[in-house]
Amino acid sequence: MLSFSSLTVATIATTLLSLTSAMPAVSVPPTGVVHRITAGSTTANNGLHFEPENVVAQPGDLIEFHFLPKAHTVTQSSFDKPCEPLGGPTSIFSGFNFNTTAGEAPNVFTFTVQDTKPIWYYCSQTAGTHCQKGMSGVINQDFNSQNTLTKYKANAVNTVTKQPSADPLAFQGGQILPNKPL
Repeated sequence: MLSFSSLTVATIATTLLSLTSAMPAVSVPPTGVVHRITAGSTTANNGLHFEPENVVAQPGDLIEFHFLPKAHTVTQSSFDKPCEPLGGPTSIFSGFNFNTTAGEAPNVFTFTVQDTKPIWYYCSQTAGTHCQKGMSGVINQDFNSQNTLTKYKANAVNTVTKQPSADPLAFQGGQILPNKPL
């Protein structure tokens, strides 16, 4: 027969709680749906454009960003602070990992949609003020809200782009994977 003191039980409980809080949150099951978004454009807005820039996705859908020339990023922000990174351990930032001089970059940035809350994002490239010139987008815009992509872009015009990291290659909230053309 085993015997535990109250101190031993408390220590075991504390250890188990700390282990479970350190574990990552369980991701939603994949749906198999992939939304391809191109960062950059050969025609729209002198290349400062996400296409499509407004996507409706379900939890479990995969978002896949493909990058064209001009050294673009995908950086998550809030609606209230366009061109400023959201921050926090679950925010999305691709880093400047996709430089290409022609065609699509050899890698893509992907992440899985976790819920139906809006994900506002912008390009954090400061050479050419990409965000202020309209290079932004949204996943799951609430179409019953006054927070529209048009307003987000208008609010971005007079902001200063901020970087989420001093390391231009740092990324979080997603994965960098090989670009597999359709």
